[in-house]
Amino acid sequence: MRRAVVTCTATAAGVILLLSLKPHDGGGGSTPTVLSAAGPAQASSGASVPSSGSSGSSSASSSGSSSVRTVTGDAVPTRYGPVQVKVTLDGTKITKVDVVKYPTSDRRDREINASAIPVLNQEALAAQSADVDVVSGATYTSDGYTRSLQSALDQAGR
Repeated sequence: MRRAVVTCTATAAGVILLLSLKPHDGGGGSTPTVLSAAGPAQASSGASVPSSGSSGSSSASSSGSSSVRTVTGDAVPTRYGPVQVKVTLDGTKITKVDVVKYPTSDRRDREINASAIPVLNQEALAAQSADVDVVSGATYTSDGYTRSLQSALDQAGR
């Protein structure tokens, strides 16, 4: 009799725990936000973000004497959604890094990335490379960030 009570209680607790778990939706329905080294800024509704299968793009500055250019890295798929960066270079120096795509499907994703992405941007600017430390608590975003940044730097010939 005791064994039946313990088994029923354990089974009920297990079912409650399983039902309380929410699957992580990788689809994300919120408006993407662009995070740059300056902080978060809402992306314009007309902004075009390449899909995860596309290769990055590069555009040169309109002034003829300057070698300022912007290169968009590949969108790197992560467990929680794709991460894609756009880097601005003046010659070979990284002057700005914008994250144009990152996981935002739920509140926790937005919380984690709102604090992790500025740190990653600062580290990339300080290191002048994709060799940055992983941000604790944002391992997947950090990995996607460094891989996309390296993709952009490779496209820029750095």
